[in-house]
Amino acid sequence: MVKKELPKYQVIANDLLNKIQTGIYAQNTIIPPETELADKYQVSRPTMRQAISLLVNQGYLERRRKRGTLVKKVKIEQEFTHLIESYSEEMSAKGIYPKTNLLYFDEEKATPEVSKNLKLPEKALVFKLVRLRYANDQPIVLVTTYVPKQRIPELINYNFAQDSLYSTLEKYHLKVTQVIRKLEVMEADETTANLLNIAVNKPIFYFHTQGLTADEQPIEYSIAKYRGDINSFVIDVQR
Repeated sequence: MVKKELPKYQVIANDLLNKIQTGIYAQNTIIPPETELADKYQVSRPTMRQAISLLVNQGYLERRRKRGTLVKKVKIEQEFTHLIESYSEEMSAKGIYPKTNLLYFDEEKATPEVSKNLKLPEKALVFKLVRLRYANDQPIVLVTTYVPKQRIPELINYNFAQDSLYSTLEKYHLKVTQVIRKLEVMEADETTANLLNIAVNKPIFYFHTQGLTADEQPIEYSIAKYRGDINSFVIDVQR
């Protein structure tokens, strides 16, 4: 069977998209004018305009009056609002390279908030885990996680810059089978802004998460601060 050739505008659109995804045309910058691109690709201006329109419709480009065509900042769709999977699994499934910077990991006495969410006695020992997580080398979420030390003292032996917390819990028959999440929108304080590479007081998505095992006992309590400018969330509600 003879493979049908792509229309010229589609070939050009694919090449432009590759330049966007590899950073040749960086986010929030103006691409060259249509006339210049038409000369470069040796096509007519209507063909060039059709290629650009395709990427505008797909959300990669945006036409700005008197300025030109802007490379838009494409948001990452987070699907953890209806799926239970590790961060690395979710990012890898989207073709995004995940990376984790471990900022802190040690045992502490639980605060009243942590005790309440983990159903622990006041000041019980917990592991506190703070991670800055990246997508394609860009920081997108700061996560602070608490796990009861009594239920899994071996946790201290793992390196959570590389190891998955959920996979580790599952090894000890503490698989997270249900999560309860609360969402707020807040302004980034100075520390959070510096870590996420955003301006102070920019909006962030602020998630509180309880992770429950099959016996409905909380095994983790997490506070995740997501950048508001590059994250969006998929909510799947079924009747």
